Amino acid sequence: MADRTCQADDGRADGDGIRTFPFPAELAVGGVGMQVGPMGADRTWHADAPLHRVHRIDFHVVMLFTDGPVRHMVDFTEYEATAGDLLWIRPGQVHRFSRQHGYRGTVLTMQPGFLPRATVEAAGLYRYDLPPLLRSTPAQLTALQASLDHLRREYEDTTTLPLSLHTAVLRHSLTASLLRLAHLAAGSTEAARHADTPLSATFTRFRDAVEEGFSVNHSVSAYADALGYSRRTLVRAVRAATGETPKGFIDKRVTLEAKRLLAHTDLPTARVGAAVGFPDPANFSKFFHLHTEVTPAGFRGELR
Repeated sequence: MADRTCQADDGRADGDGIRTFPFPAELAVGGVGMQVGPMGADRTWHADAPLHRVHRIDFHVVMLFTDGPVRHMVDFTEYEATAGDLLWIRPGQVHRFSRQHGYRGTVLTMQPGFLPRATVEAAGLYRYDLPPLLRSTPAQLTALQASLDHLRREYEDTTTLPLSLHTAVLRHSLTASLLRLAHLAAGSTEAARHADTPLSATFTRFRDAVEEGFSVNHSVSAYADALGYSRRTLVRAVRAATGETPKGFIDKRVTLEAKRLLAHTDLPTARVGAAVGFPDPANFSKFFHLHTEVTPAGFRGELR
């Protein structure tokens, strides 16, 4: 389970940024926008980078473990997964593989855009408010494993259908697996109680807008105006989904990105502040200290 803030920093990227790996379309069977297969000692993840270095991905990774424990860092928290657990890493999150542990089980990767918008919304593919580590009941695990096994058979069968139909079948099979996974993910949080309320769509739009604009826009009123909601409606929607205020949700996202950049890049703190919407270094330092109880320089120093 999640148990501590990650302190190691042997994953700094060279230069000014955290390295981002794109979806390896050239390795996908038929060039489709997904992969599913076994995790094992012979699996190649990123051939040109050590796995223990922190990096981003621009695609989804879901790992279903059949062995463990395995410790894996996602956004400054180390999660311990064991047999039957799932780890869902979403695009843009920073993560790091463990040096000490082998990864065994099934891994599913998916390129953004492979599924239609309606499926993306229904499956909550961009619910960054949900925890990466998921635990299931025996019945849920059996059903999810069967769904992934079916998806893998369809993925590997490139001879019985033309590519267009093969891709269509994969999208349908993948959707079934993701809906099961999304139900499991939503059930792991208080937000599950509000998943089917009218306010959930409001929160989804707000969350997406924040993800796109947090580096320049920290104003709740500006988001409310842009989305066509009253400030009161936005407050109700965000509180129902996360237990937080809209301002708290925005500040949490800004703080996370600042931590990522401070810990895993060599950007000066002033440039980190500018990258998350604070052109004045003093204002950034004040904001960061308020939300972390440490200065930007102090946070970086603790990790290095």
